[in-house]
Order: sequence, then structure tokens, then C-alpha cells
Amino acid sequence: MIITTWNVNSIKARLDLVIDYLVRKKPDVLLLQEIKTESKSFPMDQITQLGYFAESYGQKSYNGVAIISKYEIKNITYGLPSFKEDKQARYIEADINNLRIASLYLPNGNPINSDKYDYKIKWMEKLYEHIINLLENEKNFILGGDWNIAPESIDVFDSSTMENDAVFNIESKIYFRKIQNLGLTDAFRCRNPNLINAYTYFDYQRRSWENNLGLRIDHLMLSPWIADKLKDANIETSERGKERPSDHVPIWCKLESLN
Repeated sequence: MIITTWNVNSIKARLDLVIDYLVRKKPDVLLLQEIKTESKSFPMDQITQLGYFAESYGQKSYNGVAIISKYEIKNITYGLPSFKEDKQARYIEADINNLRIASLYLPNGNPINSDKYDYKIKWMEKLYEHIINLLENEKNFILGGDWNIAPESIDVFDSSTMENDAVFNIESKIYFRKIQNLGLTDAFRCRNPNLINAYTYFDYQRRSWENNLGLRIDHLMLSPWIADKLKDANIETSERGKERPSDHVPIWCKLESLN
């Protein structure tokens, strides 16, 4: 079973790339972030014509998350359950093939010392509470998406320039580590512990893609039982070289049979 996550930076602008990816790579589950459209405008017909199920939780012009799956999507939760007052469309979770799978878009938080940063920290605190609930209820889960956190120096092209950035500052990384210490496994780093220059995000400035000036901020985090099933994980860096690409690239993990 292959689960992929991809911040597409507008499903309308990147629909051709998403369809091409589904046809070529045939992931079992594709998690999308920053779809930037209301759910009623999500291109459901184009996706289902390929033999996939799809569900989205969107809002006009900003944010938005979606799940595309070869398997039926059941028991859907729209929004982070522990953060019901959140007005932004950043979390969708569902049962798929005996797994609880979520697509999340964690706030960027820049600039630090701002309301945006406070919102990011609160969102991470609420996510922590929800993960505890999943674990207490003995759920087997995958939390995939744009976490907007680069956990280690190896995950940024130049750590000396990133200390005051909300995706790499010490407080953000401490909260990420707190979440991971609940027993979650970073699928990519588990299979590629020392791989350098492995990034999922290249901004549109400074010829970042051409010069490999990237960040690894998109992650697939696995609960303990799922981590035992992990066979492989990697990043589809070549997608950044396509015409009119997203500034993020897909990252995937492969699991052995869950039966």
C-alpha cells in the first residue's frame, strides 16, 4: 500500500499534474494540501473518473485539504477534532482500508512573535491532544501533509539562515518533537536516516529548485503498529521540474500488507 502526500498549491492550477501523477504512479492514497478551493468546487468528477474516491475540506482561495483513495473513504472528520473553534480548513481524517488517515496543513507561522505564530503553536498543541486521543483509542493511523516544520539541520539547505523562521525555530521543533515522542515515526527519515539534500519544498525565488535550496517540511508520521509495516519511503523531487509546478513535491511511503 502506497500513501503519498502533496501540497499542490491550488488544485485548479495543478489539476493536470495531479491527474498525471495518479495515472503514472497509481498511489493507493493521495493526500493533498492547499487545494485553495471550496469543497463544492473540488474537481470530483475528474478524480472519480480515474477510479478513485475523493473527499475534501476546503475554503475559498486559501488552505484546504483532501483525500484521494482507491479504497472507500469512511467515517470522515472535517477539521481537527480537538480544535473545533478553528475556522481554517486544515485537517481531514477518515477510515481507509483499516487505517485512520489524515491530511493536514499545519500553519506556517511566520513571522514569529506574531498572531500567526501563536496560531501555529496553538494548532500544534491541539494536534498533540488529538493524537493522544487516537492512541488511547488504539487507532492505527497515518498523519500526512505539509507540517511546515523542518525537524533537523539536515532538513534545510542552510540552517544558519533559518533560526528565526517559524518552520525551523527552536520552539516549533520542540513541539514537533513532543508530538513525535508520543511514539510516531517519521517515515522518510526512518528509511533514509542520513540522506542529505532531500527536500520537499523549493520556493519560487532565487532559482531554489535549480540550486537545490530546499526544505523538508512535508511528512508522513506513522503510529507504532503502522511503523512496523513500513517498507520504503521517498520523495518525488522530479515533480518540481514540471511546467507550472507546485512549490512542494510529493513524498510517499510504502507499507506491507495490513491484514
